[in-house]
Amino acid sequence: MLARARRIESWPADKVERRPIDTLLPYARNARTHSEAQIDQIAASIREWDWTAPVLATKEGTIIAGHGRVRAARKLGFTDVPVMVATGWSKAQIKAYALADNKLALNAGWDEELLSLELAELREIDFNIDLIGFADAELAALSGNETTGLTDPDAALDTLKEGGSSYLLNGEPAAGKIGVVVTHGAIARVEGRRCC
Repeated sequence: MLARARRIESWPADKVERRPIDTLLPYARNARTHSEAQIDQIAASIREWDWTAPVLATKEGTIIAGHGRVRAARKLGFTDVPVMVATGWSKAQIKAYALADNKLALNAGWDEELLSLELAELREIDFNIDLIGFADAELAALSGNETTGLTDPDAALDTLKEGGSSYLLNGEPAAGKIGVVVTHGAIARVEGRRCC
């Protein structure tokens, strides 16, 4: 069970200020890496949607969260950026949040069915999907253009038994009969086995 939240008089998000970009210093031990390609993606995102998430920094200007956004802003020629200040945080809280800000987002998952629907609708209205950040292989997999999946009948049956994303066609295979199992987009013939 989660502990009850402590009463907070003010949060960093309560006050966003603009600071000159040259006054912001990267955290020397920032463990998160950003390729130039990803910085370009962030810059394209800022061009499309403007600035949506302020940088989090110490009062001295050390960046806690937002290193990639600051690099993208520099690339775009910005001279100042929105900043929230983490006032009253201990060194341990600053170090931990620099990691948590990135890792907690990575722990999330996707509802692939809803994601596929959203992407399909964006394609229908000719929105530039490249701005969203998915790799071509990910988009192909989500749109059904990828042919990976279970093709071994025994693996398909095991997946079906476990309640995976599988469907049994032509009835339940019984001894001497042939059935078809569709598992993650792949089709397997199942002969002479009783399923489930």
